Amino acid sequence: MISLVLSSWFLVVSGDNASWPHWRGPQANGHAPQADPPVEWDGDSGRNIRWKVPLRGKGSATPVVWKDRIFVVSAERTDREAKPEELPQARPGLMRMTNPPRHFYRFLVTCYDRATGQQRWQRVACEAVPHEGHHETHSYAGGSPATDGQHLFVSFGSFGIYCFDFEGDLLWEQQLGRLSTRRGWGEAVAVVHYRGNLLLNWDQEVDSALYCLDALTGTIRWKAERDEVTTWTTPLVTEFEGTTQVILNGTRRIRSHDLKDGRVIWSCGGMTVNAIPMAVRHRDSVILMSGYEGHQAVSIPLRSRGDLGTEGKVDWRYASGTSYVPSPIAVDGLLYFTAKNNNILTILEADTGTPVLTQHRLSGTRQFYSSPVYAGGRLYFTDRDGVTLVLKPGKEVAVLATNKLQDGVDASLVAVDRQWIVRGEKYLHCIQAD
Repeated sequence: MISLVLSSWFLVVSGDNASWPHWRGPQANGHAPQADPPVEWDGDSGRNIRWKVPLRGKGSATPVVWKDRIFVVSAERTDREAKPEELPQARPGLMRMTNPPRHFYRFLVTCYDRATGQQRWQRVACEAVPHEGHHETHSYAGGSPATDGQHLFVSFGSFGIYCFDFEGDLLWEQQLGRLSTRRGWGEAVAVVHYRGNLLLNWDQEVDSALYCLDALTGTIRWKAERDEVTTWTTPLVTEFEGTTQVILNGTRRIRSHDLKDGRVIWSCGGMTVNAIPMAVRHRDSVILMSGYEGHQAVSIPLRSRGDLGTEGKVDWRYASGTSYVPSPIAVDGLLYFTAKNNNILTILEADTGTPVLTQHRLSGTRQFYSSPVYAGGRLYFTDRDGVTLVLKPGKEVAVLATNKLQDGVDASLVAVDRQWIVRGEKYLHCIQAD
């Protein structure tokens, strides 16, 4: 453990339109309240593509941005093959549908200049042989980093949690042990920073937990054990009536933990397996959903207490067309989401769960992993082929533009100032109107 940084720590909910400190933006809800990025672009002709640079390694984590710096994480397979004694031992008794690699991987953290796309620095956080494989559409760098404006917090899950300063110097690292994911499909432990706390969802097939680390030193403040299986979801931290709640989706239960000590404030059942979408706050409630092997959405009052089970008092439940990987987005009292990973849009009244629009096909798109973003008064949905559909918010679908990037996209788009920063499969792109 290295502990060298001394400074004050603060909550990042920034009004700065040049920052995107969390994978879902400055308000952790997919909104860019002061940004006004382009409506149209084209990767083939280069229209409104300010720059693009090739990416080293593979990853699907959303970049974070602070003013003139862009931070990207990735994992790169090396040519170094592990010796038999260097291969990690598999945890017995767990079903796996993937095979672990036999080569070392290099886990990379890269800082780019936002004006030019030039690399400012690159660091190797560690080199290791993964103990699991991953889903064919996944990678070993699926957890998005976070920043407080002075420091970069990076999670490679089983391969370590790291804190760097903005010049790339390592300030501390923390090892929380190996994760064993469902069917060996891989990890996606995103970092959430809140008032000097780092929250990390450690849900897996055994020994699930929610960790809270001291952002100053990386030491563990508390660990809340969870009766849960692999979720791949990111905590939402929100304040209500003097209590700060850390809300996590889950297959067995949605749970709200108290930020002070990790105790469960309330829980609610009813999700499907493989709970992934992040919670969205709407007024004095939170909305959560899952969409694998079934469909479930629920709006839960933040004043709830105890275990609500599957029949307890909630605002509403909805059981059709919910998302699997993408998180939903709420804009002007309406909740938008796509079915499973497909291009079928549903719009609900966020207060009541009443359907406004269902089974609407977003023509020109295919499958979504990226979560929708709201910027400049517009909704942006980006599919896995790099096609972005721009919609005018409202109860009817009004398409403003269809844009093609010529690069696969699984990460969410980042809106800063008048730009889009897009982490593609092969390139990092900056999109800005002339």
